[in-house]
Amino acid sequence: MNGPRRYRSRSDAAQLAAEFEASGLTRREFCQRHDVSLNALARYLKRYRPRSAPRNETPRWLAVELAEPSTPWSGLSVVLGAGRRIEVGRGFDPATLEQLLRALERR
Repeated sequence: MNGPRRYRSRSDAAQLAAEFEASGLTRREFCQRHDVSLNALARYLKRYRPRSAPRNETPRWLAVELAEPSTPWSGLSVVLGAGRRIEVGRGFDPATLEQLLRALERR
């Protein structure tokens, strides 16, 4: 991060803000992993922090990072903004998950 200053487009800055919100990382950890300064991230969050999507807007999908599990648990975990998380274990009922997602989309 000590190199020349990097300029990002509005869409890149907005994407970084959204990725940070969904990451569950501290600002420092996120900045180190994405080669962005703390000041730049703060600026992107102030300008582009994701707000609640209007009801008629389709939710945006973000990049996903797969990591080796640290425990033998073989479920799925989706980390949402504001520290919210959805977890399902092996053998979950897809119909119930679909019902949950539809309910969340109506919010």
